[in-house]
Amino acid sequence: MLIGTAGHIDHGKTTLVRALTGVDTTHLPEEKQRGITIELGYAYTPLPGSERVLGFIDVPGHERFVPTMLMGAAGIDYALLVVAADDGVMPQTREHLAIVHLLGIRRGAVAITKCDRVEPARVAEVGAEVEALLAGTRLAGSPVFPVAAVSGEGVAELRAHLDEVAAAESGPVVRGGLRLVADRRFAIAGAGTVITGTVHAGKVQVGDQALLARPDGFSREVRVRGLHVNNRKAEAGGPGSRCAVNLVGIEYREIERGDWLLTPALARPTDRLDLRLALLPEAPRKLGQWTSVTLHHAGGHAMARLALLDGALEAGGLGPGGDGLVQAVLDRPIFACHGDRIVIRDAAGRETLGGGSVLDPFAPARHRRRPERLALLAALEQPDAAARLAALLEAAPHGLDIDELAAAHNLPDEAWRELLPAAELVQVRPARRLFSASNWAKLGAQVLVKLGAYHEVFTDEPGVERERLRRMCAPQLPSAAFLALLEALLAEGRLARAGSAWHLPQHKVELSEADRKRADALLALLAAGGFDPPWVRDMATANAIPESEVRQLLRRLAMRGEVFQPVRDLFYTRDTMAQLVAIVAELAAFDGRIRAAEFRDRIAIGRKRAIQLLEFFDRVGYTRRVGEGARRVHLLRGEPPV
Repeated sequence: MLIGTAGHIDHGKTTLVRALTGVDTTHLPEEKQRGITIELGYAYTPLPGSERVLGFIDVPGHERFVPTMLMGAAGIDYALLVVAADDGVMPQTREHLAIVHLLGIRRGAVAITKCDRVEPARVAEVGAEVEALLAGTRLAGSPVFPVAAVSGEGVAELRAHLDEVAAAESGPVVRGGLRLVADRRFAIAGAGTVITGTVHAGKVQVGDQALLARPDGFSREVRVRGLHVNNRKAEAGGPGSRCAVNLVGIEYREIERGDWLLTPALARPTDRLDLRLALLPEAPRKLGQWTSVTLHHAGGHAMARLALLDGALEAGGLGPGGDGLVQAVLDRPIFACHGDRIVIRDAAGRETLGGGSVLDPFAPARHRRRPERLALLAALEQPDAAARLAALLEAAPHGLDIDELAAAHNLPDEAWRELLPAAELVQVRPARRLFSASNWAKLGAQVLVKLGAYHEVFTDEPGVERERLRRMCAPQLPSAAFLALLEALLAEGRLARAGSAWHLPQHKVELSEADRKRADALLALLAAGGFDPPWVRDMATANAIPESEVRQLLRRLAMRGEVFQPVRDLFYTRDTMAQLVAIVAELAAFDGRIRAAEFRDRIAIGRKRAIQLLEFFDRVGYTRRVGEGARRVHLLRGEPPV
């Protein structure tokens, strides 16, 4: 169990930790000289009759070091609020207690220190004051222990209570990938780079490969060479553990405080967070639209502007003691997951205003207040993970990106699969996207309805090209997922395709006799041209047909799959395109790559035309360009267009 101190400066937090553990947590010369805590201090002591360890984080009490206190408090299991009997409740007593409350810490105790300096009546008075202060917080009803750390009075009773609470703790539940924030870094002779931090999720284990990253883009792949957990050599450390991690693959000077040791899939920075935010009752004012604040998170802090999303906007702002949905737009990215706790202070960083929890760490920049978006946020507020994911899928008509889902909720593939019934899911593997079965069915029905309406208006057209159809039906759906939807409908016989045109199976369009005659004449000219067919203007002249009519007829043929159009006004017959596809496949047979110069030499019609054809193959997904500059290289990737 990890215990964090809280309380006003000079109320005896460090002295009390030393009395409880025998460890002096001050280590900086300036701390010893000034007699105050500036940096986070750590102490460990074994639990009686157990191999387990009780850990303490000693935080600074001065108002200038509240950001440091916040970083230390972010990972604790149990709060130890320290109040001096002579001073009583002071400003940082209130602020530290508010922070503990906002971080969601529900367990704790109070130590009234320096009891040997005052009369018993004063101790009783401070005790009553503390109990009243706790009443409106998550620590309401916590036990209160009068102590005198220097003489030892009451210390044994407090330690016995902490031991009892820790002994009743079950082992940590390991969920998701590793998340550890580095709060110190140094080098040890013969070992190399070491970072220390608290494990927020997952597990760190000797031999693991991980990523040491910060949200600004810096990252290094590292290996865990050695590990100390709660000041003891260990093979693994789970959530809530204080770890010293010996890393291979990075110099300690490259590491900064607030860097993360992560499972690589979680290294997705974000600068927009949708939050459920609550203001403290003593907050000095309302928060209006786009109020600037300082947002504190486990990895540090950033400046943020708050966009109100629900009723608070109509009410003129979020008032003291109120709560609401907000979007925080940050001035720099952070790493965050659903459920992370945040604390906000004023823009100058002088006063704590409120806090809350992250609902969506990858919030959208647009349409943030639409009813469907608010419904999705309501789904994200469900506490049960399985119910939350099921509701989230139902509230996402265009599905969820699997990688983003895993990163947002720290749920690897096997974890979210266990939470969701397979019968209620549709997974589009090429697009890495997940749908509820009902939403997938609704999307399919929408495609059929839109196509039916289109056929009624444009009876002489064979159908709709895929991207245009996507814009008509589901513009927010990624292209790969929409293609998978169309192919599923095609496989079920509910949809048909003629060339690039998608249509309902019952919709048939044939060219008139006159158009068919013209089309055959144009196809003959294109076939005769081989790899260098005539342009639209040349065919119009040769057949004494207006250029616009030739262009329109060829486009109709393209939608029927009889010709292909690599660039404007240039068409290839199906047979000629099949020959070009065969040449590309032959050139790629050795290593999967097609070099523009080799393709140009094979078709013998010049570099410009060769590039146009390769770019056409890129657009239709048959190849992908991987070379840069003059040396063009294309990688064979998908299915041929014919």
